[in-house]
Amino acid sequence: MHKDKTDTELVFLTITDDMKKIPANGEDVFLYDKIVTRIEKQIKQNLLKTGDKLPSVRTLSHQQGISISTAYKAYVELENMGMIEARTKSGYYVKFSPSRFAKVPEVNPPLKKIEQASVSQMIAMVNANMSKENVLRLSASAPSVNLIPLARLNKSMVEAIRQSPFGNVNYENVQGNISLRKQVAKNAFNWGGQITENDVVTTQGCLEALVFCLRALTKPGDTVAIESPTYFGIFNVMLSLDLNVLEIPVHPVTGVDIEYLERAMDKVDIKACLFVTNFSNPVGSCMPDDRKKQLVDLITKRQIPLVEDDIYGEIYFGKSRPRTCKSYDTEGWVMLCSSVSKSLAPGYRVGWCIPGRFKEQIINLKMMHTISSATPTQAAIAHFFETGRYDLHMRNLRKALHTQSLRYMQAIATHFPADTKISRPQGGYALWIELNKKINAFELYQAAIEQNISIAPGQIFSTDSRFTNFMRISFGLTYDERMEQSFRVLGQLIKDLERQS
Repeated sequence: MHKDKTDTELVFLTITDDMKKIPANGEDVFLYDKIVTRIEKQIKQNLLKTGDKLPSVRTLSHQQGISISTAYKAYVELENMGMIEARTKSGYYVKFSPSRFAKVPEVNPPLKKIEQASVSQMIAMVNANMSKENVLRLSASAPSVNLIPLARLNKSMVEAIRQSPFGNVNYENVQGNISLRKQVAKNAFNWGGQITENDVVTTQGCLEALVFCLRALTKPGDTVAIESPTYFGIFNVMLSLDLNVLEIPVHPVTGVDIEYLERAMDKVDIKACLFVTNFSNPVGSCMPDDRKKQLVDLITKRQIPLVEDDIYGEIYFGKSRPRTCKSYDTEGWVMLCSSVSKSLAPGYRVGWCIPGRFKEQIINLKMMHTISSATPTQAAIAHFFETGRYDLHMRNLRKALHTQSLRYMQAIATHFPADTKISRPQGGYALWIELNKKINAFELYQAAIEQNISIAPGQIFSTDSRFTNFMRISFGLTYDERMEQSFRVLGQLIKDLERQS
């Protein structure tokens, strides 16, 4: 009876119970979500290619034994993700083309000449222009306001103040709010951690945690190994602490080049390493678990501390949260830092550090510099965690960012030149884009800002400004008509610069 089915029809799951919830990694997922995931995977694997017609809603309903409304909802979800498109009186067709991005950006080794001043000027310009009114902030690696659960956050703040005997106006414990530290310890189970609240020190955001760690480990003139490319804010930290940096190349998929790092350790007196192992900024790489363990084994053997910036670890698009280097640390040489700035509330400035064997030094530094973290915001975030609101919010945020990343990639494929290369992150906020070698990304930035579009030119992600034909675009903003027009403008600006070169 079914011998006339096409190959396209045969790739779908056979599911019989309509709209029942079934367990997946400890989490209930509606059937339509399972169908969406399977179709998305097969599109990415090129089993379903751009232009392929999908079964009709009625046919999908019959094949899967589900209602027409459920089948329709699955197609709508895929359409919102930019994977398929509906054609009037024709049906649904595959739109997304993974083969368009067959190549990822290349790894550029460090140059000998360093031009810190020019990089600093570019960073200052990007930061200044990004805050101007009416600028589309494609350079901002953070969630848009419409993705933040403002009402629930406000409710947690009010309830936390109401529950406090003194309305949260008193100084907090120097190590941090005990309820918040308990929640951080509880959530550590998701990345393989086995810690208690006594292992956690709260901070004013993740950057303060990084600064405290570096101050505890180094003195002026020491050398710290960092990623290349890396978040430009790290350069300002190194400059303020009068530290030298050794840039370690990063692969767009597997992260830090551990073999390069090991060779460097034989030649340079490295006092500490600072890496983003999960969804690094700007490359978006996620170091595989075996590489994380290899890195921990290396730094433990050499007794060189690793400051692990895990600020993007919760923003994953897969089925489970990636592990951390800290989860493999048995001797306390890894200092994990994170916050809710990228996942929930940037303005709350709530972060933390799990400093291992360096806990006493971190507490002493915090006491000298800030005495304690802000009491109301710590209590509010602790309450937000305790009520389960954070888990619900993160499920929604991950889904939204995954969809936005695909829409952004589709826009780049449509409007940018054919030789464009782009990273394929499985989490975080960043798309790392390599343009034709003729393009100077800072010139592109200057042309784009005149159109009220802010991008992050590749030069600001290294000390020697060598990523001249790269740029970072962050997909934290919701994709809409203005966004579509902005990608069209960017594509035209790139083509204009190519003709002029």
